[in-house]
Amino acid sequence: MKNANAPNFLSLASVIISSGIILLAGRAIAQNVVLRSMLSCQAQGLSGVVPTITVSYVQGTNLSFLPAGETIKKVWLNDPSQVTIDFDGPVCTQFGQNQNFNSGDCKNSAANVIQMRRIPKLKIPGLPNTDKTLLTVITEGQGKSKLYTFRVLYTDSDPGYHTLAIYGDESSTDGQSPCLKHPR
Repeated sequence: MKNANAPNFLSLASVIISSGIILLAGRAIAQNVVLRSMLSCQAQGLSGVVPTITVSYVQGTNLSFLPAGETIKKVWLNDPSQVTIDFDGPVCTQFGQNQNFNSGDCKNSAANVIQMRRIPKLKIPGLPNTDKTLLTVITEGQGKSKLYTFRVLYTDSDPGYHTLAIYGDESSTDGQSPCLKHPR
């Protein structure tokens, strides 16, 4: 004779096991952060801190201005000897110490994302041996231009995220930028 409670016990056991698997999977996803984000004012350094972005050999790192609704107009990379960069559309670029060398379409730039990846160091005459570089980005959105500078750090391991997303500043009731109101 079958036990009348057997199907209910199996259903309860499968719910408990399923819940445990979902909780473990959720914890694993939470520990593997794929997106890092900051407000536009933070990325501009208005909070008094120069923002950083980490690049590695393991994977590329994206810098996205899509959430802020901004278009990349021009990019400088002070030391291109250890980083490759690519864009999701046309953009005006300058590399290294020759600031008079322009590449790309400076009038019709339309990129929103920069993709960077670390490469083995190239020997470029005149560039110092450093463990970081500076990325400068000029964007345009909502009729305003913005200047961003990021300290690019190199790592041999996974940086822990694949995209740094820049979001528009939150509006406050007094009209002040959140970075100027609460500097970090």
